[in-house]
Order: sequence, then structure tokens, then C-alpha cells
Amino acid sequence: MGNDFFKGNKEFFPGIAKIKYEGPGSDNPLAFKFYNENKIVSGKSMKAHLKFGIAYWHSFCGDGTDPFGGTTHFYPWNEKNDPMDAAKDKLDAAFEFFTKIGAPYYCFHDRDIAPEGKTVLESEKNLQTMVEMAKERQDATGMKLLWATANMFSHHRYMNGAFTNPDFKVLAKAAAQVKAAIDAAIYLGADGYVFWGGREGYMSLLNTDMKREKDHLLKMLIAARDYGRKAGFKGNFMIEPKPMEPTKHQYDYDTETAVSFILQNGLEKDFRVNIENNHATLAGHTFWHDLKIASDNGLLGSIDANQGDYQNGWDTDQFPTNVYEATRAMIVVLENGGMEKGGLNFDAKRRRNSTDSADLFHAHIGGMDTFALALEAADRLVNKGTISAMVKDRYASFDKGAGADFEACKFSLEQLRDLAAGSGEPETTSGRQELYENILNNAIYGK
Repeated sequence: MGNDFFKGNKEFFPGIAKIKYEGPGSDNPLAFKFYNENKIVSGKSMKAHLKFGIAYWHSFCGDGTDPFGGTTHFYPWNEKNDPMDAAKDKLDAAFEFFTKIGAPYYCFHDRDIAPEGKTVLESEKNLQTMVEMAKERQDATGMKLLWATANMFSHHRYMNGAFTNPDFKVLAKAAAQVKAAIDAAIYLGADGYVFWGGREGYMSLLNTDMKREKDHLLKMLIAARDYGRKAGFKGNFMIEPKPMEPTKHQYDYDTETAVSFILQNGLEKDFRVNIENNHATLAGHTFWHDLKIASDNGLLGSIDANQGDYQNGWDTDQFPTNVYEATRAMIVVLENGGMEKGGLNFDAKRRRNSTDSADLFHAHIGGMDTFALALEAADRLVNKGTISAMVKDRYASFDKGAGADFEACKFSLEQLRDLAAGSGEPETTSGRQELYENILNNAIYGK
């Protein structure tokens, strides 16, 4: 990246230089201990494996507000009264941070990067102005856009949904916003475009025609896909699952639901799933489970790398620090052959009371080091092949003889009954779960 790009410009993070790798022996809180971007793991650099992305919304727009209190994060890039002037400062602050933290990607909602105007035309003009500035900074720094999306949940017009709103005029407004956001993604060379239906669901079935709303959702996703392809977008379209919050029930409840929706409607050529750890846990699953569902169906698109608090029943969006959890995620990614057009974006926010500008660096350093540790642990486990061999052996009875015939659909139910009647009681076979867990732990600790 071009580290000289900001020389002579206002510095928003003064006193903080580019974050470097210093190794596990370093006591420097502003240095990587485990993320060495050039280290080769399974034939690729860590940087190429992990494809870290910075989430524009939490890092530069989030102000610490929660349901019980207002702003605690006050930013120097928000000091100008004119919204477009403030947006330009925010863009410069963002690219300064990108350059200093050394992540190769970023991602944004349209309203993160450009303020909404009073009309559709003014909103489009604001976005185009900011996108052109972002392109200049991408070219100067080497940054890339992982994915873009449209914020169709914050404005009051979307209180009853966007694509699933019962008012057609609101749906049309959402369509205009998505078109502009897809245009921005194309202009900036994004690898993906995400649909997160923040309010695509219901609060009560008493006033909801669920079948009709889901049909409208499908029609709009197809229309967006068709427009994007016609306009030259070559990346993945992605659906991001979440079970509820802000709605009671969202139509993209979990990865299984999103995958089924994609396959049922023949969208698998163009659509993938963008999976967030905290959303998986809110659905009652593990991060590992949802990643595996997507991978097993060939639909793993990208990852929102965060974690929740298991003692809180809401979307806390914390930076990932759980190496065990991250290792299980990276096992799936490696076995999937990576994520061709996806990466790991930090859809995570500093805690409300973490108010120093350096805290933004500490948070990302911790997340990047966590996944660097996880990558190496997963690599040891996958390349060693012990667990995969044990799993294969556990299902060996289906690899030959009658088991293989069953998988080839050569048995009727009656024939299976006769087979069972003619044989004795099967021997019990241990699942050896504790041994599997020990092998995973050994991989995390370097064995």
C-alpha cells in the first residue's frame, strides 16, 4: 500500500504508525504477534488466505450508542456541519486507518460512505461523488472493496421492511437505492454485493401476508441480480442470515434457511451466503455449523468475523478473540478450498466504553492475530488428516457392499427389512468424541 498517500494531509490518528508484525515475543500493544501477512501457509500467504476487510459502518460511523445510552465515541471526522464535507473527512480517516492497519479490503453500506439526500437524485449524486473519491484512494493505496450493500433498515420509511414492505412506493425506493449501490460496487471493483434484510420479516403475523412478502423478496433479488449482471457486475451476490432483531422473525433466519431459499429458487449460480458468527449464535447454532451448511452446499461466500456474548441474547458484535471458535471456522474455510470472492470482514465494534482512538487499532490487531493463530492451527489439523481419516473410517460401512448399494439407491424398504432380519444385532461403535476434541486442542497448541 502507498504509505505516503497521506503525507501533507490532516492526520486523524496522530502518533500511530503502520502496524507491523513483531512476533509473539513483542510487548508492543500496537504490533501484530501472530499475523505475519507474508508467512506462507498451505502454499499461500496469510494475507491471501484471510483477506481481512474493515467494516466501514462500525469503525467510522458507530458512535457507541446502545439501547440504554447515547454517543460515547466522538470523531474528528464528524466535526464539519455540511454532511458531504464530513463524509469526505470520514473517507480520508478510513483510508488512513486502512493503510496503517494493513488490511487489504474494506466494505460499506451506501449510507456509511455518503449521506442520504432529500431526493433519489440527490442521494445518487452524493454516493457517486464519494465513490469517485474512494476510487482515487483505492488506486493510491492498493485497497480493494470486498463487498458493498445498501442500508435499507435505518430510515423510517423502512420500518415495515424494504423489499417486503406492504407499500409498493417504499419497495420502489428500495429498488432505486439498490441500483445505485450496485453501480457503486461495480465502479469500485467489488468482489461481492450483500443483501442483509434488516427489516425483511415481521413483528406480528396478525398484519402480515408472509407468502406475499417472501414472493416480493424473491422478485426483487432476481431483479437486482439481473440488473447487476447486465451492468457488468461479476462478483457474488450474497444473502446474510439473521434470525431476528430488529424484527421478531426475519425471512433469512439462518444459513440453512438462506441456502434452501437459494436452491429452491434456482439462484445458486449467482448467490452465496455471507455468514456472521454472532447471527449464527442468535439462531441457536454455532459459527462452525452455519459455515459447514454453506460449504456442504457449495454456497460459502464470505464471513463477518465477530463474536457474541453467550450471556447476552442480542447482537453484541464483538471483535473475535476466541481462537478455538476461529480455528473451527478456518477448518471449514480450508476444506472448502478458501473463499474465491470472499474474505473475513470485521463486522465488529469497539465496546461503548473503549473511547481512545488507539482502541480501534487494538481491536483489529486482536481480531487479526486471532484468525492468524486459527489459520495455522486449522492448517496443521487439515494437512495432518487425522480427523478426516477418522471420520471416513466411521462411515466405512457405506463404502462397500450393502452400504454402498444403499447409497446407490438399490434397496427398497422391504429389502432393508429383510437384510436386518437376517443379521444379528450390530456391534456398538464408539463415537470417540473426546479423542476428536483432544486432537483439535493439540492442533491449536502446535501439535
